[in-house]
Amino acid sequence: MRINTLTLANETLRLEFDRASGALVGLTAVQTGWRILDRPELGLSFRLLAPQRRDVGGPFSDATAMPSGRRNNTVCGEKQPLTALDVAADGRAATFVWDGVTSELGERLDIKLTLTVTLTERQAIYALTVENRAPYIIENVYCPYLGDVAHPPEAEWFKTFIYQYATASEWALWPTYQNMRGYFGVDYPTQFSPWSAGVGAPMAPYFLLRSADQGLYVGVNAPSSELVAWHTELRPGYGSSIDARVAPEVATRFAAVHVPYIQSGETRALTPIALEAFQGGWQAGVDIYKAWRDTWMTTPPLPAWAREPHAWQQIHINSPEDELRIPFRDLVKVGEECARHGVKAIQLTGWNAGGQDQGNPSHDPDPRLGTFEELREAIAHIQALGVRVVLFAKFTWADRATERFRTDLVRHAIKDPYGDYYHYGGYQYQTATQLLDINTKRLIPMCFLDEAYQRLCEAEFAKTLDLGADGILFDECLHHSPALLCFDESHGHRYGAPVYANDRLLIQRFAALAHTRNPEFLFAAEAAYDWEFEAYHLSYHRSENKQHLPLSRYMLPHVPLATAITGFNDRNMVNQCLLYRYAISYEPYNFKGHLDDYPLTIAYGKQMDALRTELRAYFWDGEFRHEIGARVTVEGKPHHPYAVFVNRETGARGVAIANYDEASTITVQVALDDSAPLTRYRLVDDATWRDAGAGIVIPPCSAAVVI
Repeated sequence: MRINTLTLANETLRLEFDRASGALVGLTAVQTGWRILDRPELGLSFRLLAPQRRDVGGPFSDATAMPSGRRNNTVCGEKQPLTALDVAADGRAATFVWDGVTSELGERLDIKLTLTVTLTERQAIYALTVENRAPYIIENVYCPYLGDVAHPPEAEWFKTFIYQYATASEWALWPTYQNMRGYFGVDYPTQFSPWSAGVGAPMAPYFLLRSADQGLYVGVNAPSSELVAWHTELRPGYGSSIDARVAPEVATRFAAVHVPYIQSGETRALTPIALEAFQGGWQAGVDIYKAWRDTWMTTPPLPAWAREPHAWQQIHINSPEDELRIPFRDLVKVGEECARHGVKAIQLTGWNAGGQDQGNPSHDPDPRLGTFEELREAIAHIQALGVRVVLFAKFTWADRATERFRTDLVRHAIKDPYGDYYHYGGYQYQTATQLLDINTKRLIPMCFLDEAYQRLCEAEFAKTLDLGADGILFDECLHHSPALLCFDESHGHRYGAPVYANDRLLIQRFAALAHTRNPEFLFAAEAAYDWEFEAYHLSYHRSENKQHLPLSRYMLPHVPLATAITGFNDRNMVNQCLLYRYAISYEPYNFKGHLDDYPLTIAYGKQMDALRTELRAYFWDGEFRHEIGARVTVEGKPHHPYAVFVNRETGARGVAIANYDEASTITVQVALDDSAPLTRYRLVDDATWRDAGAGIVIPPCSAAVVI
């Protein structure tokens, strides 16, 4: 089949479009020759879902409306002839128009789509506007839609890369394909990220399809809160399902899936999407995102104390199963222990009525632990010792078991298309009854788009200011699971509005309240997704994995990040903190114990913090570059993990290297990419500087710095 094509090209991509249908039939990485799309007959343009049958509870709540209609009413763009095609005189842009489309059910729909593909020096930017004159809501729009993404010819593997909880999630595309949805629910093996991995923008605003040395970057090109999910699909399916093998004739589709819920009579410009081919590892793809994000996003000024090398302790004093561990009047003993060990901040968890994860969103102190005044006085006494107090906080959820939820808060809950609130399973604590999920407190995601709920949150936050705290740590600020959109228009938003839209605004409103009372108030988050750092100062996460990839640190090299350390001789987690510039959060007995409970961990942690304070120009204030700029080997083979830091004043580099092995001493060689010498090294727990020329000797569960 001969296709009449239009070609657009820039420094990284060559795109070929079918002039008859507008389908993208060819895509090539210019600098390497990788033919990303190489089977023109599989070319695609867009895909729509415009259900004939409306969900009960929507703007058309008549359950009898169009009873014979079908929800899965799909429009396949590659089957629609173009109405118009306009190419810019300079060849840097093309506009495709489809004025009227036909669904797979054979119904002609009065929907107009205008797609402009614009080339910058390195990117192709897809901008689609949808004018919906049909009687149905347009729920999904796939665009750009790639019909047959091929792996680079010399690659040993090909996979995806997406943000997840301060690190990255990677799914195999070839030679095996990692199916992520039950086979009973789809026709083809399918990848849609689960909520916990960041289903898409704004939580995960870019997506990489990559091999070891090159890839394709796909990312939103506007700081929009609209939901854009990243999707792949294997057609027609596995060659061998027992090992998930991809046969040569199989096609891997990729799409940016917009979920706009465009009403009948509405016109909507969708979030533009940028494509760019890159060379190098995942860092090269992430650098594309960082360069774009830095054109519009800034981070708030840090409280002075949070800029310094320091460590935290998280301590839990109550849960829904009523441990009631430490009365408020005794908290000063925790502060004294922190002061003795040089720990600068306490994250106090479970202080609220009912304990951790109960009674949300209430931020009243638990009266069984003491009075409001006793907690306020304890905080003041701890602060007098030079230790900051950061209160655990939670505004995402309401506790379904409370009378307050049933009689009042339910109206602020995020609603699904049927008018019901979403339901999150909650967390289990301590007793067998709860660990068996029998009496777990169920959590209901609340709508931050509801002005009345925002004001309620402000009132609850004000209680932490009244207590005199140095900050809050907003637990689970990173998601609203399982909700992605809210359909309750009584909240003052549109039908199908994105629930992540006000994540930053809520904290900015809190900050306005705090500013007049405590300008140094710290806003900390649990595993804040990247855009949330426009509002938050610091993020805390858990990263106890030898393969942990420090994605948040790479995306924001200078933002304070903290991670949990729970082991009783947790040298490797301390080493990870050195490598990735994480502040230690000491948490013996899974944040139920005291610092003196694990002396080995505390001793090594203090040695590490002393080292990076001494060399803070490299390993605290320096520019974190992960593994870019140096190679570390053992007997000629690559060694991991290590991290490169650049002294921002001098440009000199330092490298931190960990030996996670629990039995073997290793000797590593370090070479900078520009061959500049690294002359001397020392270990975390040995202050003696040694000559690095003959190799760097690192004992088991140890780490070295070389400068």
